[in-house]
Amino acid sequence: MMKILVTGAAGFIGSHLAETLAQAGHDITGIDSFTDYYDVAQKRHNAESVMAAGCHLIEADLVTDNLAEAVDGVDVVYHTAAQPGISDKVPFSTYIRNNIEATHRLLESLKKSPSLRLFVNVSTSSVYGYKATEPETSAPEPVSYYGVTKLAAEQLALAYHREKGFPACSLRLFSVYGERERPDKLYPKLIRSILRGESLPVFEGSLRHSRSFTYVGDVIRAMNKVLDQPDICIGEIFNIGSDIEITTGATIEIVEAIMGQKASFNMLPPRLGDQTQTRANIGKARQVLKFEPETTFEDGIRNEIEWLTALEQIRA
Repeated sequence: MMKILVTGAAGFIGSHLAETLAQAGHDITGIDSFTDYYDVAQKRHNAESVMAAGCHLIEADLVTDNLAEAVDGVDVVYHTAAQPGISDKVPFSTYIRNNIEATHRLLESLKKSPSLRLFVNVSTSSVYGYKATEPETSAPEPVSYYGVTKLAAEQLALAYHREKGFPACSLRLFSVYGERERPDKLYPKLIRSILRGESLPVFEGSLRHSRSFTYVGDVIRAMNKVLDQPDICIGEIFNIGSDIEITTGATIEIVEAIMGQKASFNMLPPRLGDQTQTRANIGKARQVLKFEPETTFEDGIRNEIEWLTALEQIRA
């Protein structure tokens, strides 16, 4: 059993991770500030599941609050908390605060920890820029505030490793979807639009974009593989995702077929900073972590449709 801290534990990926680790018998502390970037009620709902699984959840801000209780005696930290998305309504200062300053404060609180074995920074394919198809050694070229600040946070953690021997690694996640996905993402909006008979806002050209959509369950398995072999992960970066590429338009057709109903679109101008192509190059994760994505898009999105349909019925 390990003592593990999960930041962003009421969020999409963090809540799944905290639950899974607790169910495996680990001592889990979660921390979340419940920011209002999206519906706080959804985060509260996630938090209830996390606590029901046996996790201790602390409501606190990584930038301003005392972190001593959260980091005391931890063996492993999974840093999933972040300011997500590429919305032009979120100022650059917010990305700096929640991605760079929060990461720096967390690292400072842990740098003298005698118990820490591994700090897992959760990064994103957005660090690569418009096309994310290359291995981890390729030069990052982010084109959004989100990508820029997540790259800075990643490099900050790795700088602590290079300078101080801090046991950090980083996982770059690719287009994660599934149950509890943020409501501002494509699939929750698509599914809700069909359930409610509303039109779906779609950015011009986005249906031709291609992605390696990755089911959240596969991501959590990869995170567990890091936990199984922390020493070989220190100082490393891993792409985590599916290497099967599919266009956004094709995935929408799959959702329509499963739900038995066509979506109605409201076309919007192109969105700045949107990636045109992602395909996770996971050769390193395969070799080092023995990671292999297992969930087909059809199976994963069916799970998300069932979850969101049930949630809509509860709230109706």
